[in-house]
Amino acid sequence: MAYEGSLDPASFPSPVDLSHHLSRSTVAREASSVKKFYKYFAIPGIGQLAGGLPNDKYFPYDTLEAKVALPNRWKPTPNNPVDPPIAELASLSLSKDSKDDPPASRLVVPHDSGAADPLRMIDLKSALQYGTAQGYPSLYNFIRQFTRENLHPFVPYKDGPEVILTCGSTDGFGKTIQALSNEWSESHDPIDERPGLLVEYYCYMNAVQTAKPRGLNVVPVAIDDEGMRASGEGGLEDVLDNWDFTKGRRPHLMYTVTIGQNPTSGTLSVARRKEIYALCAKYDIIIIEDDPYWYLQFPSASPYASPPTPAKSSGFEFLDSLIPSYLSVDYQGRVVRLDTFSKTVAPGCRLGWITAQPALIERILRITETSTQQPSGFVQSMIAELVMGPQSSSDGGRGGAADGSGWKVDGWVRWLAGLRGNYERRMNAMCDILDAGKHVVKAGRRNSLSEVANEEDDWAVVETTKMYDFVRPLGGMFVWIRFDFSTHPLRKQVDAPRLSRALWVFWATKPYLCLVSPGNIFSPTQEIREADSFNCFRLCFAACPEDELEPISQRFADGARDFWRIKSKEKIDKLLQDEDDDVASADAGMALLTGMC
Repeated sequence: MAYEGSLDPASFPSPVDLSHHLSRSTVAREASSVKKFYKYFAIPGIGQLAGGLPNDKYFPYDTLEAKVALPNRWKPTPNNPVDPPIAELASLSLSKDSKDDPPASRLVVPHDSGAADPLRMIDLKSALQYGTAQGYPSLYNFIRQFTRENLHPFVPYKDGPEVILTCGSTDGFGKTIQALSNEWSESHDPIDERPGLLVEYYCYMNAVQTAKPRGLNVVPVAIDDEGMRASGEGGLEDVLDNWDFTKGRRPHLMYTVTIGQNPTSGTLSVARRKEIYALCAKYDIIIIEDDPYWYLQFPSASPYASPPTPAKSSGFEFLDSLIPSYLSVDYQGRVVRLDTFSKTVAPGCRLGWITAQPALIERILRITETSTQQPSGFVQSMIAELVMGPQSSSDGGRGGAADGSGWKVDGWVRWLAGLRGNYERRMNAMCDILDAGKHVVKAGRRNSLSEVANEEDDWAVVETTKMYDFVRPLGGMFVWIRFDFSTHPLRKQVDAPRLSRALWVFWATKPYLCLVSPGNIFSPTQEIREADSFNCFRLCFAACPEDELEPISQRFADGARDFWRIKSKEKIDKLLQDEDDDVASADAGMALLTGMC
């Protein structure tokens, strides 16, 4: 059942003890003996002879400088659903006003900010030095406060969640899996000890590729347009109630992308979250919620009349309009949430954070102390200076605001709203073209009609055949398209998987020249790959240049139409003559482009 108690934080229950899910190696970890000394390093006037720290005066960087965007560079879209969507939502011209002279500022990270408080210090002498595994103190403090007060102001367990910085969500997921599952090997471990990981029927394959080498049994759960299903055939309840113990333990971990799900673009409602969470509480499952696209929720595609009303306001209309995280219903503390700067700043930052109950964060901290230690100091200092800015008049730094201060929380939220606006316009522009092109039209005479007509009458018949369909995404960066190869003229001569492969190659030829992701690279099991994945393709509207988005989308639709006009099996064979021996390597190569977190 969902949390139904008081909204008063003093009445919240303590998070449940999940230590029985910790891996053997994670339980055995102790605090780093070196890291214990860090609190002494900060004592004013201490003579530092203990730590193996290089001298900051010998760092080759005197400052870090960059020209950075002002938070209002891009125009937001409305927070409320619009029915019908207004024309300007699909117009890319709204962002072009800023294209020639985009609002920008000069950012400077100094060598020494002069700040004594480590929570306010942003400079190279501290950022490029060895640091704490939680993350650069000033940035950690900003993210922790932003997470607890603005992103997730209502988390219904006592004292709320803790955070730790990561090298992106992939790093965060790897550490979470390491903390919460033992490695299992078929050659020497009993089957009843094999751990399991629940995933969506189609999912982000980097997570699967992280889990499988540890021996985890990857278990797909049925999905619909929202995402993971709680009930019905193949839904979560069905999978758990009817678990086959000959395949291993009933899964105790779930990996899910709930907003703009990669690859299907599903967006999970609050009602569905409550259903799934109740099942996870019943069966003692930890939810690993990966949400790189959480800020990219699109009201213009929403079926709801108004955005959800949060239990507690974030202080910002934009954030309040978003479907909240699983954390908002997590009264037992069984949600581990992964966030990243990959989609809001840049993937190359390799910077993100984990939000979870403090006891789990503490164990992940111990893993971090002896692995990555902390994210790159260069990146952390640049992000910290961007959003926080210089902390005093004697600070030589310069932040991302026009006056040299930092963006602050309101500037960061404004940046997120602008990003959502641009991606929403891109989504609508692509989907309008895809929607217009999903039928192939055929005109001609039908003999059965000619027989009952006068000879001098000209009976023309127009037939339309639907090639594909899709649901306009409520969030994320992708459009998931499902083809119906049973309508292709060669369906009786060429099987659907081969038609699908030929279509993928056909799109890459002139004049279409567009590359899309085939559905099979998102299949967590061989059964799904063989039974259904060939019907599906994922299109990303995020990456291509703005002025090429509409032409590429049109070439995709044109390619599908012209492929449906192929009536020669020999042409299909010719398209695939160089591909048949190289399918596996082609799919492996495409997997690199599926959207790392």
